[in-house]
Parts: sequence; structure tokens; C-alpha cells
Amino acid sequence: MNIPNVITIFRIILIPIFLFIFHSDLENRILISGLIFLLAGISDVLDGHIARKYNLTTKLGTVLDPFADKLMSFSILISYTFSGLIPYWILIILALKEICMILGGGLLYLHGNKKVIPANKFGKIATLFFYASMLSIVFNFSDEISKLLLLLTVILNIVAFYNYLRIFIVINKDDMDTVDKSI
Repeated sequence: MNIPNVITIFRIILIPIFLFIFHSDLENRILISGLIFLLAGISDVLDGHIARKYNLTTKLGTVLDPFADKLMSFSILISYTFSGLIPYWILIILALKEICMILGGGLLYLHGNKKVIPANKFGKIATLFFYASMLSIVFNFSDEISKLLLLLTVILNIVAFYNYLRIFIVINKDDMDTVDKSI
């Protein structure tokens, strides 16, 4: 167990803490849970940076990191949607995108010789806007700014999904071409 994996596990532990505080009766529950969400985001950047810089990437980390990301994203999306902080259509679009990404990633890994599509600039920009839009709600930005950030988050997630889909298709086509050539 290396430092990036410990940080990722810490991020997973933050999820029930986020949920407990968000759904509590605390006076500043949105701010406190939002700060936990921010801490999770900072730890995500930190564990990735340490893993790449010191060549500490592991199979466990490759599985746990996106798992922690998805759990936190779904936790905040569902919590914010059911409490009326964001509209349902945003949850639906982002959840469908994430479910497709999980299923596609699983198919690619299981049937594509354990291939993984790494995060790229489109996904990272979409994630940055996701954090910005959620934090705009936490820190009580104007409704116009939060709505604009949410809209940009949805658009960027669709663009990221389209980009990952293109890569997925190319990888699957290459695998099929390899199979065809060996027959």
C-alpha cells in the first residue's frame, strides 16, 4: 500500500462523512459538506500527482481512483438533486454518461486485453467545471453564475463522453482488425 493508494482510500472515507454532514441538521451543512467535497478533489489531484511523479501507479490505484471519483460524484449529484440545489435533468445526463463510461470501460478492460482509456484533457476540463459548478452552489454564487457553470459542465461532459466514445470505437476496431488478420 503506497501513499497515493492511502490518499485514495482517505477520499473514499470522506464520502460517508460528506453524506452524513450534508443530510444532517447542522446549520452550515452545505458549506461543511462542500469543504469535504473540496478536500476530496484536492486529494484526488494530489494522489495522481504523487503516483505519476514518483512512478507509484498500481493496479489497486488504477481501480480505486476512478471508483472513488465516481462515488463522490454520484454522492454529490444525488444529494444536490434531491435537496433541490440542482435540477433533475443534470443528474440524469451526468449519471447516464458515467454509467456508459463505467460499462464501456469494463467491456474494454474485460474484452480488450485489459486496455484502459486514460483520462484526457476533455475529461479533466469537464471534471474541473463539475467542481466549479458544485462549489458555486456551496459558496452561494449568484443563480446565474451557478446555472451557467452547470450548463457548461453538462456540455463539457457530453464533449468528453463523445471523445471517449471515439477512442473506444477505434480501440475496438483495432482489436477486430487484429482478430480478422489472424484468421
